[in-house]
Amino acid sequence: TTNRFLRTLDPDQVICACKYPKQALKKEPDGEEQPKVKDEENSSMETPEWRAEFNLGRRYQASYNIAPTDITPVIVSAAHFSDAPEQKCARVVMPMMWGMIPFWHKGDYRRHGLTTNNCRLEHLMDSKLYRGPFKRGQRCVVICEGFYEWQTAGPAKKPSEREAYLVYVPQDGDAKIYDKSTWSPGDVKLLRMAGLFDVWEDESGDKMYSYSIITFQSSKIMSWMHYRMPAILETEQQMNDWLDFKRVTESEALATLRPATSLKWHRVAKMVNNSRNKSEECNKPIELAAKPAKPPMNKTMMAWLNVRKKREDQIKAEQSDPSEDEEDAQAEKGVLTKRRTSSDGSESIDSPAKRPRFRDFKRATALAQQTSGG
Repeated sequence: TTNRFLRTLDPDQVICACKYPKQALKKEPDGEEQPKVKDEENSSMETPEWRAEFNLGRRYQASYNIAPTDITPVIVSAAHFSDAPEQKCARVVMPMMWGMIPFWHKGDYRRHGLTTNNCRLEHLMDSKLYRGPFKRGQRCVVICEGFYEWQTAGPAKKPSEREAYLVYVPQDGDAKIYDKSTWSPGDVKLLRMAGLFDVWEDESGDKMYSYSIITFQSSKIMSWMHYRMPAILETEQQMNDWLDFKRVTESEALATLRPATSLKWHRVAKMVNNSRNKSEECNKPIELAAKPAKPPMNKTMMAWLNVRKKREDQIKAEQSDPSEDEEDAQAEKGVLTKRRTSSDGSESIDSPAKRPRFRDFKRATALAQQTSGG
């Protein structure tokens, strides 16, 4: 399932990367107007409108490691917001939260307790959460430079041991998706995933737009990596059919969702496992990624370690200094001795003079009292 992806473009760059061929409305024999896509190479390109929503004060931020509950741009039909004829074929890019908020949820939108970043196509029509948005035509396209996937197919491994990959669509020429210096927003090929969106309102009436990505069983192109894959829209015709909820019926829209035929991928470093890692090293091939620096230690941990080290040093010092009893025992064994050289050059070994002890003083005092008393 898709639970992390890559989007490093700013809003202006996003709409530039989302330009689409202009469509012309053609009247059919029955009098109904049908949009027709002109030849993509020769037709003029339209730039979608960026529609900024309040979304409870949350904003889109470009990132090398986007996770569920982050705000990201998605494409929807402009017909959701206008009945004007010229808006039938127009597209709008708007920020939404990844992970659909259940319409029945009350309270904090982040605490509904469900995992909604992905919507299984097999259960879409039976789902209390997704059936309504689909019936209302709330279809969207989630755009990104690529998504991260962890290899779960094959021998079972612990999550931390699974290999991570960046999956993306093939680029033209020498463009490398992980190196922004090799492409521009106007010529990059974004990965486009079919999704559903909904609008949730809090007690004050403020709205939050949120979405889920549609997934189905992996085809051969990805089954070696994971048993699920997102519904990727590879052509402009697929894009139009999925977005045009007024013209394209539900069954026709579902028919546009089929496994991708052309994808590329490379293995990435496991730093991407932690969604807090937003480094530009996340999307690079593992052989090119620099090792991440160790995160700085917080002050509480540093203070605790310093106290612990002082205690360890103190214990070592106490263990290295012999006690008085040990010194006496060593003196009795003749270990603590000193050498004395005589006038004729010969050496003799003397026992060292004992250091005065308080207990020796007490013994001497008691002996003197006994003598004087006797």
